[in-house]
Amino acid sequence: MENNNKPVTLKTFQRMKETQEKITMLTAYDFSTAKYIDECGTDAILIGDSVGMTVLGYDTTIKVTIDDMLTFTKAVANGVKRAFVIADLPFLSYHVSKEQTTINAGKLIQAGAKAVKLEGAADFILEEVNHLTKCGINVMGHLGFTPQYINAIGGYYIQGKSYENTLKLLQAAKKLEDNGAFALVLEMVPEESAKFISENLSIPTIGIGAGKYCDGQVLVIDDILGKYPGNLPKFVKQYTNLQEIMKNAICEYNQEVKSGQFPTEAHSFNLPEEEREKLEYSYSK
Repeated sequence: MENNNKPVTLKTFQRMKETQEKITMLTAYDFSTAKYIDECGTDAILIGDSVGMTVLGYDTTIKVTIDDMLTFTKAVANGVKRAFVIADLPFLSYHVSKEQTTINAGKLIQAGAKAVKLEGAADFILEEVNHLTKCGINVMGHLGFTPQYINAIGGYYIQGKSYENTLKLLQAAKKLEDNGAFALVLEMVPEESAKFISENLSIPTIGIGAGKYCDGQVLVIDDILGKYPGNLPKFVKQYTNLQEIMKNAICEYNQEVKSGQFPTEAHSFNLPEEEREKLEYSYSK
């Protein structure tokens, strides 16, 4: 196992791939959550564009801007000492030109990310992956279901559901690998397809809804904590229910304030007795 005090690097990921040690990754969007995830020994933290839905209340991720991502990347990076921080390049931040992609990716790195993640493997995407890596910017790929392409895909559909489509995904994955991607997210891909792809790549695969044979797993922190108010996807395991815990605490607070139970002496500051007596004397006049 990697020393928990030693920062995770690209070499760490490659070693874990080679030794078949599973990689753990979670999303985070704020300082305190990132701090807890890091302290638990999680290998990587993703500032996902899922922040648009979990934090900003958007109905899709395509409304997220580069400025949004910069704000949350700075917050997360400030809470991390060990984990490898990766930030999503949001919709249209890497589709216009190679120059604009480099500028936006560079901003995320300056904000504290150690790598950026982008979706797809079209020819221009591959060119940008290659260019970014040559500029010293680490790039993680993302194949399978790609949320930024939801309008083109037409919905939340599983990808690679046939032998031919699995081969196409593998071909795309190999192109990302050849152009410098250090790792690859596989989202909503059949377990058998993800296993085949993972076994035929030199770089690690991180699955989300892609079964147990990927080299690692990633989930949205709000989903595993039971905080997000929407329905959970099939591939999510909820480890606790913060909705219930938070609602109970908030309702109890409201009730205690209304009834006068809070604040108590234990939650208040007091004047020294001499100063209090002066006030009491002035009231009596």
